[in-house]
Amino acid sequence: MTTKPKAKKFRIRRSSPLVEAAPETHSERAPSDEDFRSAQQAHMRQQAATKGGNPVGTEIDAIRKEGLTGRQLRLARRMAQKHGLPATSDFDAVRLLRANGLDPFQRTDMLELMVDNQSKAQPAAAAPLPQTMATGTNLPSTHLDPAANRITEVAQIQRDIARRRRRKLALLWARLTAFILVPTLIAGYYFFNIATPMYATNSEFVIQQSEGQSAGGFGSFLPTQFNTNQDAISVQSYMQSLEAMLRLDADVGFKDHYQQEWIDPIQRLEMDATNQDAFKLYKKLIQIGYDPSEGLMKMEVIAAEPMISQRFSEALIGYAEERLDNQTVRKREDQLSEARKNLTEAETNRRDAQVAMVTLQQEATVVDPQAVLAALRSQISQREIELQEKQLQLQALLDNARPNASRVAGVRSDIGRLETAVEDLNNRMVEHTEGEDSLTSLSARVRLAEADLATRDLMLQSALQNMETAMLEASRQTRYLSRSVDPIAPDAATYPRKFENTMLTFLIFSGIYLMISLTASILREQVSS
Repeated sequence: MTTKPKAKKFRIRRSSPLVEAAPETHSERAPSDEDFRSAQQAHMRQQAATKGGNPVGTEIDAIRKEGLTGRQLRLARRMAQKHGLPATSDFDAVRLLRANGLDPFQRTDMLELMVDNQSKAQPAAAAPLPQTMATGTNLPSTHLDPAANRITEVAQIQRDIARRRRRKLALLWARLTAFILVPTLIAGYYFFNIATPMYATNSEFVIQQSEGQSAGGFGSFLPTQFNTNQDAISVQSYMQSLEAMLRLDADVGFKDHYQQEWIDPIQRLEMDATNQDAFKLYKKLIQIGYDPSEGLMKMEVIAAEPMISQRFSEALIGYAEERLDNQTVRKREDQLSEARKNLTEAETNRRDAQVAMVTLQQEATVVDPQAVLAALRSQISQREIELQEKQLQLQALLDNARPNASRVAGVRSDIGRLETAVEDLNNRMVEHTEGEDSLTSLSARVRLAEADLATRDLMLQSALQNMETAMLEASRQTRYLSRSVDPIAPDAATYPRKFENTMLTFLIFSGIYLMISLTASILREQVSS
């Protein structure tokens, strides 16, 4: 925005009989002695004319009757001083200005001068006052026109402003060219003409576990994808490790591929590159991502040849499968070996108990000692019952007055035989129930052997159940790498993305330049304040 230049203010005293010279400005020259003498002579002539009857007083009276304002009179007095006219009063200043052909109320709009520096400002309309012309010859003033001076100064200021703007604009374009356009052009030339085409092979795979359910615990309530998160992260870390890079270099020749001469210098690996340099390139060209919400792993392998890119992908997936298989082998083997040991011990103990049971049965030459004792007790009970019946029969026969002797003798013979049989059975029972080799001792030993055999059976069943549980847990801990998308060699170059990379370079350098410019402006403002 352009503002009006400030004008100097002058204070004029009406009681001053003499006219002071106007102050000098940077654009007006100081009045000379000749001008001062001319002004004094003109003043003396005016006073003589007034005394001699010249109608100067009449002109001043006429001007006083025009009803001029105080501001107009002060403006006329100030203009008369600038032009070196010896005015004795404000009205005399108006008269002298009109006598010299100057309109005391003409003003130049400085704002119009600054807007249009090619044309000269038009004077304002003159006040509708009667104009009087002084007699005598009007000589040209030796001073320059102040309006023309101001127009020249404003034009000079505008030219300086325009020149500074052009210089700043040129410097701005120079900075933009040096810091943004030139780097962008260099990067675009590299991407379009120099960069070696690179081929990317994409593949996707997921890590799954066995469908067998867990024996118990909180892990059985977790979804499969959450149970495999740690395994997937472990496999991802391994595939992005130096060990995987060294193994890939030993098997497929990772470093040799990127050290070929026809690859551009920026992407080529130096011939004397260390493993750390190769590993930096490996992490840049082998991109592996894992999505924990879906349990999906995505891998992108970039190489200078499409078939080499596919070979790298196949080799890395094979390494991942091998590492996944080896992650839980030790834990599964520990669980299974302990379960197998317990099962073998239970089977051996049961076999020993069964052999002891068979040996006892063979030593007693009977199948069941309890059955033999039970049979003896049954025979003894039966003989005792028969004996009681014969004794009752004998008592019935003896109750007769004249019993039959033959029948009494026969009953007594039966009673004797029954008593002998009962006694024999009791002796046999005593033999079977007393002593270390008795049926009672043998029965107790057989009972203990049977209890031991039953215990060994329970232990064998528990060992079998533990073995089944261990096998189920081991199968549950087994992980499988299932390929969702197989690696396929591309038929067109994936990188570099020429236009996208060029625009990205432009945005990056623009951001850097903007940040530096803002920082410099802030620092300048802080220092200047």
